[in-house]
Amino acid sequence: MALTKTRKPKATGPSVFIWEGLDRGGTRVKGQIQAATLALVRAELRRQGVSLLKIRKKPPPWFGGIGNKIRSADIAVFSRQLATMMSAGVPLVQAFDIIGHGHDNPRMRDLVLAVKADIESGTSLTEALRKHPLHFDELVCNLVAAGEQAGVLDLLLDKIATYKEKTESLKGKIKKALVYPIAVILVAILVTAAIMLFVIPQFEALFTSFGADLPAFTRLVIAISDLMHQWWWGLLLAPAVLYFSIKTFWRRWSGFREILHRLGLKLPLVGPVMHQAAVARFARTLSTTFAAGVPLVEALESVAGATGNLVYSRAVMQMREEVATGQALQRSMHRRNLFPHLVVQMTAVGEESGVLEDMLAKVADFYEEAVDNAVDGLSSLLEPMIMIVIGTLVGGLVIAMYLPVFKLAAVV
Repeated sequence: MALTKTRKPKATGPSVFIWEGLDRGGTRVKGQIQAATLALVRAELRRQGVSLLKIRKKPPPWFGGIGNKIRSADIAVFSRQLATMMSAGVPLVQAFDIIGHGHDNPRMRDLVLAVKADIESGTSLTEALRKHPLHFDELVCNLVAAGEQAGVLDLLLDKIATYKEKTESLKGKIKKALVYPIAVILVAILVTAAIMLFVIPQFEALFTSFGADLPAFTRLVIAISDLMHQWWWGLLLAPAVLYFSIKTFWRRWSGFREILHRLGLKLPLVGPVMHQAAVARFARTLSTTFAAGVPLVEALESVAGATGNLVYSRAVMQMREEVATGQALQRSMHRRNLFPHLVVQMTAVGEESGVLEDMLAKVADFYEEAVDNAVDGLSSLLEPMIMIVIGTLVGGLVIAMYLPVFKLAAVV
């Protein structure tokens, strides 16, 4: 209970600890380990039979290690490298040594060499990966464990690499659909703000010197410009406050995350793409884990965290409970009202014929291609809409400023 109480308020994520000690034979050993607290490090080292001599938290890199963060794409590349070397017959420790020393990212290099050090000390690859849950999730660890138990680690590593590559490809397609329109709209907002803050006041001074009555639309734009001048600090502060508020709620409140995920699925243009991406992740992950020999109930637990959407994640966990009581997977999927009819029918065929992993792989291929096509179509559809938004903002300001000029010209 004491351990739980000390861990709850921190929520800062695991840290890296550098340690030195003596193994069971009295040999001096040292290494690095990632854990949430110092107590967990001591407990893990005791379990390994290490008598601690020195231990300290690894200091963070200067400037926070900007540009050196371990990304999921790095883990995908690492998985493919390891799978290739294992398939070529390179010993596991040597493969980790080659990959670690050949990596440009120092954080990724430290991670790979830390796993290598654990393997050299006699720890299985599965246990070595489980010490780094931030980078190797339960799905990867379960597949590696299945490969080690069955003696087909190279085949399972190849499946993991393929899975990671397809997952990263799917993420890239979704980002492609979202980043471009968001970036263009942000630029349009910045340009509009610059016009309101620096250009409109020049026109206001000019119109004041004329002494003529201004059109209502022009007066409205000038009033907004004056308001932005008075509250310029609020314009700078509001986005930062909004960003950190959303970030805090996202981290600390799962209900908030679910609300945003649910809203994302209901958006008119992006929603269908999000649905298809979640279905593709579900099918790809379940196909990979089930093909590796992981029991369906355990596989569904891993799948729940890999869908990328809390709505689908909760639905998969409900399906897991029903499948654990003996119900058919396709019936449980049908009750959720989330999965398309095609997916449910393909699952039913796979269950009845005993080739569930093959059917799910075909479903994943179909929906990954559907996401790709939807992204291309979405980009083509959003471009004219973005132009309309930008034209309305900038064009409206231009009209507002030139209306008094047209009025004066008409009077003259």
